Amino acid sequence: MGFSLFGVVEPHPPPHYVQYESWLAEGRHGEMWYLATDRARERRKNPQKVLPGSQSILLLGWPHNTPELSLDNLNTDPGGLKGRIASYAWCHDYHDVIPPLLEQLVTFIQDAVGTPLHNRWYTDTGPILERDLAQQAGLGWIGKNTCLINPQQGSFLLLAEIFLGLELEPDLPFSVDHCGTCTRCIAACPTKCIHDDRTIDASRCISYLTIELKGPIPVELRSQIGDWIFGCDICQQVCPWNQRFASQATVDVPGSAIKEVDLASELSLSPQEFNHKYKGRPQRRAKRRGYLRNVAVALGNSKSGRAVPPLVRALHTDPDHLVRGHAAWSLGIIGGQQAKIALEKSLSMEDEAFVIEEIHQALVS
Repeated sequence: MGFSLFGVVEPHPPPHYVQYESWLAEGRHGEMWYLATDRARERRKNPQKVLPGSQSILLLGWPHNTPELSLDNLNTDPGGLKGRIASYAWCHDYHDVIPPLLEQLVTFIQDAVGTPLHNRWYTDTGPILERDLAQQAGLGWIGKNTCLINPQQGSFLLLAEIFLGLELEPDLPFSVDHCGTCTRCIAACPTKCIHDDRTIDASRCISYLTIELKGPIPVELRSQIGDWIFGCDICQQVCPWNQRFASQATVDVPGSAIKEVDLASELSLSPQEFNHKYKGRPQRRAKRRGYLRNVAVALGNSKSGRAVPPLVRALHTDPDHLVRGHAAWSLGIIGGQQAKIALEKSLSMEDEAFVIEEIHQALVS
């Protein structure tokens, strides 16, 4: 079916729930409020509340596309106008691809035991500590970058879970930490969001900033995003377990791969064009306004004069104030007479307070 890892764990409280509560208390979940609701906490603390009467949880690993692992590809191309997309999002949305397979697997198990079973399945959507459970099911260890790492396949994996009202023999936990003294992921993170206690400050993570964050990207973090416009692979690209030891096998999924895009043309996508191009793809999660916000920032980070015309067009005509505001920031970063004239012109036409403030800051930068 395409799953490369499989393990079984009993629905007991995960061992690292206390750390999860500390992470929430420190506000490292950013604006992902749904992680801190009473319901979410109760179910993460006790998986039995996810499916009362469940006796086993199947943990599965799905290999996705693997990016180029050369260290030369970690840096933004100076003057380039290309935007990068995290490798898991190159093809169709795994939220649509994986669940039908989980349903097929449940059907197979029910046919094998000859009776219907209470069941529930997730792939990154349920209120559970899935990496913690995956470690308990023997799939790998949780690395310093917080990704689950398998010694044969690395970390370019998506996880899925099936809760079953069926007793199965549990696997042994993966108890060895193979990270050792390596801190490459911590050192490579542009925004320094990886803490030395194996937690991430999500509010600084490029994946959070370009996908989960719905409002303006904090000014102090924009330049550190580089040319990433949807997600980020850096902490996995530098990991030795991906660099030298991981299997490069992937599973075919529907849709041609979109690995990088032309930033200038992306910034001109209308709402209809955006919806058509990214139908069934993960980019829809950021919505047009968030995605084009990211594109505008990446254009500014290019520092290229060729980025000025598309940014000016967005500043003057884009219907969304979030896009216009970040276009103003980027014009201020690039600078030059053309950018200054465009900013001054917009100042006389703009009526959104956020955009006006961004223009003022751009003109004095």
